[in-house]
Amino acid sequence: MDRGAGSAHGPAAGTTVTEAALRQLQEDLSGLHLPYTLAGADRAVGTSRLLRDQLGDYVLPRLWAMDAPLLAVVGGSTGAGKSTLVSSLVRRQVSVSSAIRPTTRRPLLLHATGDGPWFEDGRVLGSLARVRVAEAAPPTPAGAHTPREVEVRACSSLPPGLALLDAPDVDSVVDDNRALAATLLAAADLWIFVTTASRYADAVPWDHLRGAAARGVVTAVVLDRVPTDATETVTGDLRRRLDAAGLAGAPVFVVPETPLEADGFLPDAYVAPLRHWLGTLAADASARGEVARQTLTGALGSVLSQMDGLLEAVRAQDAEHDRLAAAAVTAHAEALERITMASADGSLLRGEVLARWQEFVGTGELWRGLESQVGRLRDRVTSTILGRPAPADRVEEAIESSVANLLVGETQRAALETERAWRRAGSAAWPLSSALSALATTAERARQGEDLVRHWQGDILDMVRAEGAGKRLGARLLSLGVNGVGVALMVVVFAHTGGLTGVEVGVAGGTALVAQRLLEAVFGDQAVRDLTRRSRLVLGQRVAALLDEQESVFTSALPIPSPRPEVLDEHARQASDAVGALTREMTR
Repeated sequence: MDRGAGSAHGPAAGTTVTEAALRQLQEDLSGLHLPYTLAGADRAVGTSRLLRDQLGDYVLPRLWAMDAPLLAVVGGSTGAGKSTLVSSLVRRQVSVSSAIRPTTRRPLLLHATGDGPWFEDGRVLGSLARVRVAEAAPPTPAGAHTPREVEVRACSSLPPGLALLDAPDVDSVVDDNRALAATLLAAADLWIFVTTASRYADAVPWDHLRGAAARGVVTAVVLDRVPTDATETVTGDLRRRLDAAGLAGAPVFVVPETPLEADGFLPDAYVAPLRHWLGTLAADASARGEVARQTLTGALGSVLSQMDGLLEAVRAQDAEHDRLAAAAVTAHAEALERITMASADGSLLRGEVLARWQEFVGTGELWRGLESQVGRLRDRVTSTILGRPAPADRVEEAIESSVANLLVGETQRAALETERAWRRAGSAAWPLSSALSALATTAERARQGEDLVRHWQGDILDMVRAEGAGKRLGARLLSLGVNGVGVALMVVVFAHTGGLTGVEVGVAGGTALVAQRLLEAVFGDQAVRDLTRRSRLVLGQRVAALLDEQESVFTSALPIPSPRPEVLDEHARQASDAVGALTREMTR
């Protein structure tokens, strides 16, 4: 059957625009991903699923076929007698009933003999799989089902234009049953709500009834198993509750406490009024259309009104993603700052580095002489180095060890601070576990630090060679050694004394002065300043890349909520505008 078939005048002019906007919204809801454990996230996911199904199961099909058969969903409390009522209405055992709860597992859709095409191709209740059962087949036993499916039967005793759907209990102990019941009620043109004299005040059914009133769903209430002497009292109280819930116009059909007939049906006298009411709606195309328009308008309003809450949940997820990512970024930026400061304040020239540098440039007497003879430093340094050549690789190794240890400590600290921040947030347990498992081990960090320093030392030597490419400088480099000049440059890079105290300041100051004068003797003042600046820059770039790599382990583990809040907001606005225009067109 073509889409829209059965509509005497075809869909309204604004239907195509509205459909496109609603389908986009449905796609957004289908792709909703709220990965962070935040208050209200589970509720938002449930709401999104219900709205998605309502759009696909009811709103969009009804939008294109306003005169399709009315779908009356029979819902209510556990043990209220819904299945017995459905079988009694059509005078055929079509739905199993039992004292064992829950009974109704797979929903049953009954349609008039000629109305099958409306329910065959999945336009209505499209989120559920179809199970076609022959009209004369016995009731399907409870439990013979798979989740998210609906049994479809033709029923010759139903009038054209009306279908009945026996739904699971709204208060079922089975989560899937409750969720499916909510989905089916959201897909109904009208509700037949079944309760009993002993259960009619229960909270869960009234939550659904108030929701029906808010959406303008046409509702009838069947009050079952009413003791004869309590009919007036119970019925009066029920009507007062309906009035308070906004359902003052809902008809109430009372079924007294009575034994079932031999064939398991309620006495026909008690179900005939409901059958007549339903038949009258089905027979009157105008009345049927009015019910469909009223329920459709209410459903559209309900969907749109709940988008604000969903949008708030999506925004909260987006903000949480950004907050967690910012914690990782901040921890690693602070680590970079600490490394930068440590590599510029002289603190790296402690201990082993100082000792190896002293061995390289000369004896202890030279350092004592530096305190009183700084003016003759250049000659002393040059003659000492030329006269006492010592391996520069020991100084390089000491620098490598010192800087590598600094890098390992700071990368570990950045990782730990990020972990602590995420644990305090408590919203991203799985991303945190994933990130921690992907982090480098302590041994791997040590190798990374050592590799970084060695590569940087190679950069230093390349700069020295490039700077000394001229013949004159080349001769000086040859006499001093590229490694020796390179080591001096490394020392100057770390030569500030802000991180040292006491006698270390004087020693480090002398260290810096020796290295500075040596380099100036080879390259000149300006070239030394330029080489120092470039060396620090290259080191900073390598350290930043190392920290960025670790930071990305954390940030890439953070899932991205979807859809983007600005996208959902725009699509909700477009749907609201289209629905508003269509509603005005339909009410002209």
